[in-house]
Amino acid sequence: MKKVYVGMSADLFHFGHLNIINEAKKLGYLIVGVLTDEAIASYKRLPHVPYKQRKVIVENIRGVDEVVPQESLDYVPNLRKIKPDYVVHGDDWKTGVQKETRQRVINALNEWGGKLVEPTYTDGISSTQLIKAVTEKGTTPSKRQKTLRRLLDVKPVVRILEAHNGITGLIVEKTKITTNLGIREFDGIWLSSLTVSTSKGKPDTEVVDFSARFQTIDEILEVTTKPIIVDGDTGGDIEHFKFRVRTLERMGVSAIIIEDKIGTKRNSLFGTDVVQEQDTIQHFAKKISTGKNALVTSDFLIIARIESLILKQGMEDAINRAKAYIAAGADGIMIHSKEKDGKEIVEFCQQFRTFEPALPLVVVPSTYGHMTEKELGDLGVNIVIYGNHLIRSAYPSMVQTAETILKTNRCQEASEEYCMPIKEILTLIPEDY
Repeated sequence: MKKVYVGMSADLFHFGHLNIINEAKKLGYLIVGVLTDEAIASYKRLPHVPYKQRKVIVENIRGVDEVVPQESLDYVPNLRKIKPDYVVHGDDWKTGVQKETRQRVINALNEWGGKLVEPTYTDGISSTQLIKAVTEKGTTPSKRQKTLRRLLDVKPVVRILEAHNGITGLIVEKTKITTNLGIREFDGIWLSSLTVSTSKGKPDTEVVDFSARFQTIDEILEVTTKPIIVDGDTGGDIEHFKFRVRTLERMGVSAIIIEDKIGTKRNSLFGTDVVQEQDTIQHFAKKISTGKNALVTSDFLIIARIESLILKQGMEDAINRAKAYIAAGADGIMIHSKEKDGKEIVEFCQQFRTFEPALPLVVVPSTYGHMTEKELGDLGVNIVIYGNHLIRSAYPSMVQTAETILKTNRCQEASEEYCMPIKEILTLIPEDY
C-alpha cells in the first residue's frame, strides 16, 4: 500500500480537516502527524487543546491508520523517517507564513520520488477563525491559570509584558507581528506594583494596597485570556500572605512574585541609594511555605525574587537564598539586578543551573535591555518580563500632546501628529466586546 502523510495541528477540529483526511485516505495508508504543543507554540499561540488530547481525537477518526508526533512546523524530519509516497495538504499554504515550509516538503519528496497533493482549501472555516471566536468569548479562571505551566513546558522562553489597566491588558492580549518564522506575540501579562501605582498617580511604596490592586486585576481579567503574573512586593505579613494567594488563585491569576525584603517598600531599582532591608532567609522561607500550604491547586505558582545583587550582598548570598527558597517550596526564582552590563545575571544563571536544572528562572531586563530573549534563554532563563515599558512609553507621548496643545492654542497639531483618528478611538472597543 502507498503511504500517505498529513500534518495538522487539529487544535479545534472541523470539517475542513475531515475533507483533507478523506482525500488522503483514497491514496493509501494514512499517517497523520499531529503537531506537538512545542511545535505550535514556536510559531503562534499555545493551542487550546493539549497534544495528548488532540492525538486521541485524531486516532479515533475513521480513515486514519496511524498518528505520530510532528515536533516542528517543518515536515522534513518526519518525511525522511517515513518516506511517504504522498503528502496531502490544502492549497492555502502556497502563500503566507507556510510558503517556505511547503517548498521544503516538495524538495524532500523529490529525494525519493514522492508527490505533493493539494486539495482545494475548504472556504468558510478554519482553526484560526474558530480560535478567534473562542478567544473573544473569554476564558475561565481555571483554564487561564493552567496556561502558564503549559507555556513553561513547551516554550524555551515565555515572553511577558506589563499592563496596568484594561486597555493595556488588551494591548498585551492582541499585539502580534508576523515574521518568516510565524506569528510572534506576548504570552502573558505582568501586573507591576510600579506601573499600577504610577497609573494612579501614586508612588511605588505600597500606598496602593492590594484591595485596589485586586480591582485592577479584575479589570484586566475581564478583557483578556492570557495568564497573569502579579507583582506581590514583599507579600506582606506571613499571616496575611496566605489569604492574598488564595484570592489570586480564586481569581485565575497564574503566579505571584514576592521579594525578600522587609520594611517600607522602596523600588528595587533605587538600589543602595535608599535604605532597603533584606529579609532573613528563615523568615522569607517560612512565608513561601505558608503560601504554598494555603493553595488549593498546584496550578498557582509562588516565585521568590532575590534582592541580594540589588542590595550588594554578593553572589554567594544570592545563590544560598535560591537554594533555601527552593527547599521551602518556591515554584520559581526571579533574580534581580540593576547593573546595565548584565554580567551579574549571566553569572547567577550559570551557577543556578549547576544545581537546579529544571525550576523556572525569571528575569526582568529593565536595565540590561541589550540582552535578547535568545541570549537569556541560552543561560537557562524561562520567563522574561518586560516590566514597565507600556507606561514608560505612554507618559512622554501624553506629555508631548499636552505641551503641543498649550503651544498652539488649539488641538489640530496634536491630533494630527500624536493622536489616533477620532473614528478609530470610537470603535477601538466594540460595543459587543
